[in-house]
Amino acid sequence: MTGTPRERAREQTLADITRIGREHLARDGAAALSLRAVARDLGVVSSAVYRYVGSRDELLTLLVVEGYTELGDAVDAAVAAVPAGDPRARLHAVGHAVRDWALAEPACYGLLFGSPVPGYRAPAERTTGPGTRVVGVLVRIFDEANRSGDLVVPQTIPIGESLRENLRAIRAELGLDLPDEALARGVLAWSSLFGAVNFEVFGQYGPDTFADPRALFEHHLSVLDEIVGLAPPE
Repeated sequence: MTGTPRERAREQTLADITRIGREHLARDGAAALSLRAVARDLGVVSSAVYRYVGSRDELLTLLVVEGYTELGDAVDAAVAAVPAGDPRARLHAVGHAVRDWALAEPACYGLLFGSPVPGYRAPAERTTGPGTRVVGVLVRIFDEANRSGDLVVPQTIPIGESLRENLRAIRAELGLDLPDEALARGVLAWSSLFGAVNFEVFGQYGPDTFADPRALFEHHLSVLDEIVGLAPPE
């Protein structure tokens, strides 16, 4: 930590509040999160905690930002370990990084991608940036593969004009060269990846259906390779 002793003490207290809040999230769930309970575990009166975190919603926002940041860091590290010229391997690295983090942090993953917390609305100005890091990595993988000629998308399924308008807006906002067909399939890859992770984290497959869930997930990623138009290595 840097800064004055008072600033360092404040940072440490916020870190302690967030750590305890995360423990409560895992134990009791987001809807039951309570600053009074956090204060009790911290060993201070509740008014002391309110000087750092003004409400339960503020604590939830801290946990949301921390979760998105951890997930984004895990994905960035996984992709950085794969050569830039291998988009399939990079896509798989993203998928496994998301899955591994989600299985290690199911409560935090549930806060980010599970059922909405009653009465809580995440502030876009604080959560959109951290929350879009993973999709940003996916978009860059597809865009770089398209530029290098490694992305070949069949144009056999028509795209309606209203969807094309949405895709044009996304392409302009992100500065992409992806054609509509590739961008639409990239959105499918994004939703499918997180859908597969959700099924596993939230137990939707059942406890004994698949003996090796990681092998199933790897197969899903290979199918997504074909869907998005990433050719297999020669």
